[in-house]
Amino acid sequence: MFEVAVEQTFAAGHALRGYKGKCENVHGHNYRVRVTLEGERLNSIGLLVDFVEVKRLMRAAVDYLDHKFVNDLPPFDTINPSAENMARFFYDEVQKGLAASGDVPARIQQVQVWETDTSVATYRP
Repeated sequence: MFEVAVEQTFAAGHALRGYKGKCENVHGHNYRVRVTLEGERLNSIGLLVDFVEVKRLMRAAVDYLDHKFVNDLPPFDTINPSAENMARFFYDEVQKGLAASGDVPARIQQVQVWETDTSVATYRP
């Protein structure tokens, strides 16, 4: 089994709806996102997936959230902008791009979103 991972960072603000505590207030984070892909075979030039392509797909999702108040953006205008939901959002966005790019011998194993250096949420499909 082969595995590759790509990380990106961004800054954004949010407020957790229905949360009782200081995170119900507007606040921000310097987020770090890691998308890990896995597969059993490599493509014809020996790559599981092109890092450049994964970075491009992640960058589109990061740019959508970067320096924004996430609660105002779909889907987070209806679902809580938790790290868990953000991890699922990144999975959905990168997966759409991978599916559109054709025969990629890789699948997303997991997506991790750090709100701080010591707090991380993971989504596994």
